[in-house]
Amino acid sequence: MEASNQSVVTEFVLLGLSAHPKLEKTFFVLILSMYLVILLGNGVLILVTILDSRLHTPMYFFLGNLSFLDICYTTSSVPLVLDGFLTPRKTISFSGCAMQMFLSFAMGATECVLLGMMAFDRYVAICNPLRYPVVMSKAAYVPMAVSSWAAGGVNSLVQISLAVQLPFCGDNVINHFTCEILAILKLACTDISINVISMGVANVIFLGVPVLFIFVSYIFILTTILKIPSAEGRKKAFSTCSAHLTVVVIFYGTILFMYGKPKSKNPLGADKQDVSDKLTSLFYGALTPMLNPIIYSLRNKDVKTAVKTLVSQKCFAH
Repeated sequence: MEASNQSVVTEFVLLGLSAHPKLEKTFFVLILSMYLVILLGNGVLILVTILDSRLHTPMYFFLGNLSFLDICYTTSSVPLVLDGFLTPRKTISFSGCAMQMFLSFAMGATECVLLGMMAFDRYVAICNPLRYPVVMSKAAYVPMAVSSWAAGGVNSLVQISLAVQLPFCGDNVINHFTCEILAILKLACTDISINVISMGVANVIFLGVPVLFIFVSYIFILTTILKIPSAEGRKKAFSTCSAHLTVVVIFYGTILFMYGKPKSKNPLGADKQDVSDKLTSLFYGALTPMLNPIIYSLRNKDVKTAVKTLVSQKCFAH
């Protein structure tokens, strides 16, 4: 009898900024601009890492993967967000919501692992330069990248499979821009302790382990750099990993800011914080992928040279 009284949820309503219609047009223009920069910046990085033979190295192979991942990650959510800004009542089917959750969750987990792989690449390049061609051969770095994608995909499949099996008893309003998994779990009318435990384990594996790995790698890297006798040598060695370190700080720093800040106990303050949390999550999803190609192109002479060569070739071709 209990099962028959439960209405089956076939679609979800995304609230987004529907309570603040004046903000929607402003954020539509802002997020669209950021999305176009993401597509252009990461698209150019992918092109130069493929077309310029000087960039056919493990570091730029990982960078090309990171750029492709950023495009996939934002494309899994930003078009949905933009559509929500223009639609008074934004709905998404249950299956569409599950697919969007799967893609965004998979891309996020993959990026965590990929940043760890890139730290290992920099560790070998600086701490064991003579062994670098052997350790980071094509037979090693291609499977490393593939395993990053596979791990992210498998983790997402497990988490989303557990989420979609939950019963949803009529409440189908998601207080978010997208099908964010934590917002979905709040709508379930059953015990979600298994989901919480599963996500906790996944966070340790995909957030905790890569952060620890990156931290230890950079301790060895900095120790090695400080032993270099010449100031010019130290500067050159550090410049090869400064872009990656900057991306890591922004990526994990934003995650800590999002999930580490205290919650408001005042109902009015909680409402403001609710909007603040949603906007922080929205900008996190767009800001990091937008900054990655800018950081790598500004702080890397090889990439700047490759971009200039590509542009000049296109100009002369016309």
